[in-house]
Amino acid sequence: MKLNIKNSELFGNHTFNREVMKEKLPEEAYNSLKKTIEKGESLDIRIANVVAHAMKEWALEKGATHYCHWFQPMTGTTAEKHDAFLSFIKDGITIERFSGEQLIQSEPDASSFPSGGMRTTFEARGYTAWDPTSPAFLIEGPHSYTLCIPTIFLTYNGEALDEKTPLLRSSEALNKAAVKMLNLLGRENIYKVITHVGAEQEYFLVDKNYLDQRLDLLITGRSLVGAQPPKGQQLEDHYFGSIPSRVLDFMQEVEHELYLLGIPAKTRHNEVAPHQYEIAPIHEEVNIAADHNLLIMETMRNVALRKNLALLLHEKPFAGINGSGKHNNWSMVDSEGKNLLEPGDNPSSNLQFLIFLVATVKAVYQYGDLLRAAISNAGNDHRLGANEAPPAIISVFLGDQLTRVMDTIEQGIAFDEFEKQFLNVGLSRLPVISKDNTDRNRTSPFAFTGNKFEFRAVPSSMPISFPNAVLNTAVAASLDEMADFLSQRVKESIKLNDAIMIMLKKEITEAKMIRFEGDNYSQDWVNEAEKRGLPNLSHTPMALKSLISKKNMNLMNQYKILSKTEVEARYSIRLEQYIKQIEIESKTLLRMVKTQILPSAISYQGEIAYSLNQVSALQSSDDTLVQSCTKQMDYLSSLSINIKLLILTSDELESKINHIHTQENEERSAFYCAEELMPHMLKVRDICDLLENTLSLDKWPFPTYLDLLFRL
Repeated sequence: MKLNIKNSELFGNHTFNREVMKEKLPEEAYNSLKKTIEKGESLDIRIANVVAHAMKEWALEKGATHYCHWFQPMTGTTAEKHDAFLSFIKDGITIERFSGEQLIQSEPDASSFPSGGMRTTFEARGYTAWDPTSPAFLIEGPHSYTLCIPTIFLTYNGEALDEKTPLLRSSEALNKAAVKMLNLLGRENIYKVITHVGAEQEYFLVDKNYLDQRLDLLITGRSLVGAQPPKGQQLEDHYFGSIPSRVLDFMQEVEHELYLLGIPAKTRHNEVAPHQYEIAPIHEEVNIAADHNLLIMETMRNVALRKNLALLLHEKPFAGINGSGKHNNWSMVDSEGKNLLEPGDNPSSNLQFLIFLVATVKAVYQYGDLLRAAISNAGNDHRLGANEAPPAIISVFLGDQLTRVMDTIEQGIAFDEFEKQFLNVGLSRLPVISKDNTDRNRTSPFAFTGNKFEFRAVPSSMPISFPNAVLNTAVAASLDEMADFLSQRVKESIKLNDAIMIMLKKEITEAKMIRFEGDNYSQDWVNEAEKRGLPNLSHTPMALKSLISKKNMNLMNQYKILSKTEVEARYSIRLEQYIKQIEIESKTLLRMVKTQILPSAISYQGEIAYSLNQVSALQSSDDTLVQSCTKQMDYLSSLSINIKLLILTSDELESKINHIHTQENEERSAFYCAEELMPHMLKVRDICDLLENTLSLDKWPFPTYLDLLFRL
C-alpha cells in the first residue's frame, strides 16, 4: 500500500519534541525546560508538573493508555515497566493522572538486572530518572499506545546500572574540556560543545520459516554449522545492487515507523554479503543517537516478524562471508553549529581543526586498549582479528593529505598550501567532481572521513552508548592535557600560535605509532603493529582486562564517568555475559550434533551400506559395476570415519562444557571459553560441514546456507 504523504509530514508525529513542547506548554514552562535541555539547569518540580500534564494530555490525544520509563540496562537491550494513567480519586471515580514526580522518577525492581555485585537479589530498589534531553515518544501496541520516557537507571546508592548514565557524564566531560580549549583559542562566546553521531546499522534478513528450523540461529543468532555454498559474495554483485521487493517492503515499513518516532533514517542499501543490508540515519546529538539506534534495532525486529522475516543483528551470523558492524561516525559541534573536525579548504592553516584532530588521535593512542574493550563481545570476536577487518589492533587512518600535514608539522617545515583538488572524469556532459581531503580506508577501525571519525569496530548488536562514552572521555582528557600545556607556555610569554605549533609537534610525534595508512587486513600490519608496541587483543576476555587497568580506571574516576566500583561491576558483567554466550552456543551445537546431525548421518550411512550389499549380491563380473562398487565402498568408508570422528569430538565437547565452571575464577572461565572451548567448537563444526557436503540434500536435517542466503 502506497502512502500519499510526505516523510516530512510524518516526521516526529509520535514524539513529544520541541515543536510539540512549544505548542502545549506555557511560555515559562517551555523556556525553563529548554534551559534544562540546552544548559543542564535543574528543573523545578512545579515546572515538571506542568510538563507532565502537557505530556499526558498529548499522549491521551494520540490514544495512549499507559506510560513507562524506558531505559538501557546492561543487557544490550532496553527495558520498560508499563503503568496505566488510570487513577482513583474518590467513590470509585477514575481519572487519567500523571504527575511531575511520576515523570521525573520511578522505582523499578533492580534485583534481576545485571549489576556486577553492586546489588544483591534481596536489595531490589533501583531508580529510573528522566532524561529531558531525549524526547519522550509513543510506541504502538495492538490496541493502544504507550508513552515511553527515556531515563537513566541507578542503584539505591546512586551507582549506574545502565549504559546511558556514563554516556551523559562523558558528554559533560567533553563539553567542559572542549569549551575550555576554544575559549583559550579566543572563542570566548562558545558555551557548549556536543558530540554528533551517526550509527550505520548493518544487518541480515532471512526467511523466518528457515530460521525456525535452525536451532543455532534461533537460540544464538549465528550459524554454528554450515558448509560454504558454491557462491557467496565473491562476485561482488550484491553490494549496492537492486533491493529485492520483499526487502524493500520491509525497509519502507521500518522507515515509516522510524519517521513517526522522529528518527532521521536517511540511507538504505544492500551490503556486501548475500541478504545483508544497511540503514543509516542523519547524525544527531550522541545521547539521542544512542536512544534512536536501539529503537531502530527494535523497530526492525518487530517489522521483520510481521513480514515473516527474521532479523539477524549478530556480528557474524554466517561463516565465510562478511559480518555486520555498526559504523559509529563521530564529530564535535560547538554552540554556533560549527563542526570542530571540519578542515575547510586548507586544513594546514586551520589551527582549530588541527588541535581537535590531533586531540582525537592522541586519545586513541593513549586509550586504544580501552576503546578495544568497549567494543568487545563474543560476536565481535568473529570479526576483529579473525576473518575480516577492522582488526583487533586499534589504529587511526588520516589519509594522504592530512598525513602530509602531520609530517610537515613534526619536521618543523613551513606549510605548503594544500589546494582543494578536483577529479575531471573526462566526459563533457558530467561535472567536475570535488575531491575530499582524504580517501576512505575501509579496513581501518578508526578512520578520518572528511569531517568526522568513523569508529568502524563497534559491533552490530551492541548499544553505542559505552563505546561513545569511552571515546568522549578519552578526547576530553587529551584536550585538557593540551589546554594545560598551552596555558603554561602562554604564561611563559610564548605567543599563542607559537605555543600551538610547539604543542602540535609534540603530540603528533608522540602519537605517531597509532597512525597507519595501509591495509589493516594484512599480516604485514600485524607484524608492524607488534614492533610498534600496539596491543593485539584478539578475544574478548583479553580485551576486557583493559577496563580494570590502573591507567583506564584513573581516567574513568578522574572524569567521574564511572567509579572504581562501577568499572569493576562492568568488568564482571561483561565477563559473565561472555561466558554465558559461549556456554549457550556450545550446548546448542552439542544438541544439534547429537539429536539432528548424527542421527541423519548414521541413517544415511545405513542406506548406503544396504545399497552396496544389494549391488555386491549380484556377483557381477562387469568391470564397470565393480569399479563403481569400489568407489562407493570408499565413499562409505569416508562417511563412517567422519561419523566416528564427530562422535569422538562431540563427546570431548561435552567434557569441555562441563569444565567451564570448574575454573578458579570468572576471569579464568572466560579465558577457558576463548582459548579451549571455542577452538574445539570449530573442530566439531569442520566435521559437521564435511558431512553436510557428503549427505544427500534431503537427508540434511535443517536448512543450509543455500536456503538461508539465496531464498527470500
